[in-house]
Parts: sequence; structure tokens; C-alpha cells
Amino acid sequence: MATAKKTPVKKVSAKVKAAPATASAEAKPKRTKKVTAPVEVQRLRIKVRAYEHKVLDASVKQILDTALRYDAKVAGPIPLPTEIKKYTVNRSTFIYKDAREQFEMRIHKRLIDILDPSPKVIEALTNLSLPSGVTIDVKMA
Repeated sequence: MATAKKTPVKKVSAKVKAAPATASAEAKPKRTKKVTAPVEVQRLRIKVRAYEHKVLDASVKQILDTALRYDAKVAGPIPLPTEIKKYTVNRSTFIYKDAREQFEMRIHKRLIDILDPSPKVIEALTNLSLPSGVTIDVKMA
């Protein structure tokens, strides 16, 4: 019987505690979050592609050196997945269908972001001479 008396006392005390908590919540004014407009940062997104990874890495290093010479903030180089194109060809003509050769072309890619590029950086990058076999896509975002 002693345990039966203790449980109702706890329930009553819980109800008493709950009442002031709601009253204090109503007394405080609700805070609203200030929403600030995101500041758009201009960036120069450079995608570099090549068949040979050594030539690609050399040209990426050349781009990074040029950008860092003018104190630009650089993100990258980020290696993107290598694109593999596979071709299957018959070794001979006519009846030898089982004899085949497979060839593949690997296209290595890197991504470089230059944040807030100055006109000097853009001019230096346009005057940059890179080796043949390297393709560059430049987008301003």
C-alpha cells in the first residue's frame, strides 16, 4: 500500500510542474530568424581534358601557377571520373567472327575553380599556351 500512495503524489507533482512551463513559454516572445540574401561569388570554372594524364597534370600545374601568381583563390584540381570509350573490331574479314580485338580510349579530366577572378588573372589565363592534346572549357558562373 505504501507504493500506491507514492504514485498519485508523483502524478500530481508532474501536473504542477507542467503548468508553469507553458506559462513561461507564452511569456517569452518568439524569435524570428533573419534571412540574409546569399552573396553570389563569381567563379571561373575550368574543365581540362586530355588523353594522357602526364600532359594533363602538367597543364593543370601551369594554370594553377598562373592563377596563384596573381593571388587568386583556387579550388582544385579536382579529378573527375575518367571517361573510357571501348571499341571492338573483327581481326579479319568474312568467316572469322570469333577473332576480335578490343581498343579503348581514356579521357582524363580535371576541374579547377578560381573564385573572384580579377581581370589580370583572366587575361593571363587567356594568354597561356598549353600543349596540344589538351582541351579546355571555361565557364563564368
